[in-house]
Amino acid sequence: MTRPYAEVIGDPIAHSKSPLIHNFWLQKLGIDAEYRACHVRAEELEDYFTRRREDTKWLGCNITIPHKVATLALVHPYGDLVSRVGATNCVFRETSKALAPIICDNTDVEGVLAGIDAKIWQRDAGKACLIGAGGAARAAIYALRLAQADEINIVARNCWEAETLLAEFGVQGSVFSFVDGASAFDLADTVINATPLGMIEQPDMPLNLVAALSATRSDALVLDMVYLPLETNLLAQARELGRRGIDGLTMLIGQADEAFYLIFGTSPPREHDAELRALLTA
Repeated sequence: MTRPYAEVIGDPIAHSKSPLIHNFWLQKLGIDAEYRACHVRAEELEDYFTRRREDTKWLGCNITIPHKVATLALVHPYGDLVSRVGATNCVFRETSKALAPIICDNTDVEGVLAGIDAKIWQRDAGKACLIGAGGAARAAIYALRLAQADEINIVARNCWEAETLLAEFGVQGSVFSFVDGASAFDLADTVINATPLGMIEQPDMPLNLVAALSATRSDALVLDMVYLPLETNLLAQARELGRRGIDGLTMLIGQADEAFYLIFGTSPPREHDAELRALLTA
């Protein structure tokens, strides 16, 4: 008999380390369930949720590129965070009962905050440079606001989308294209890459943006959401310059923590983080 299960969906999805994380926690807690990866294309998204609603063993899913915004039209929000962010990365049943309504939340915000934790670094986000204007960027903007960013400059391929984000979130900042994006890094305290640029089988981060890290403050924090490879060109340059580089696993584990609770109904065993990270980087 099929065990209760959850999964991560996206396009592409083969690279995802979410199954390793969640199955590691399930095994440590002795929970009889499993976590999978499921390749879902944009045109298949609606049918995916229609079928999963009827599957009594399905507990929920995490959402990755490119479905974080499109999913909002197919499920109901849980609380007001999803509505404020305008993107979701976690869908789960409203109750543990089979065929219960499914709802969504956004745990990416917690993931970003884990990467730029002001308590750890004893700093506010200050002036920030954000690369990207998609669903992950929405969570990053919200997190940066919580971390007291006083200015957010966005570098994006679609400048209109980036302008819309600044207006929607009511933050001070400017929008730059990838061609003139180096200016967005000037004296930045925090840099976040919220795109798949630099990821395996994806285009590289433009060299002009990598080089622009030299214009950030000497104690700037650079968070790259990409975790394959773990050491991206952006992070390698940041560390070479003496900046504080935070890899994508920090955010991935941070967002998975809350998602695990929402989907499986219990907190993950974070006392095993060192073992988990060793597994993820093996």
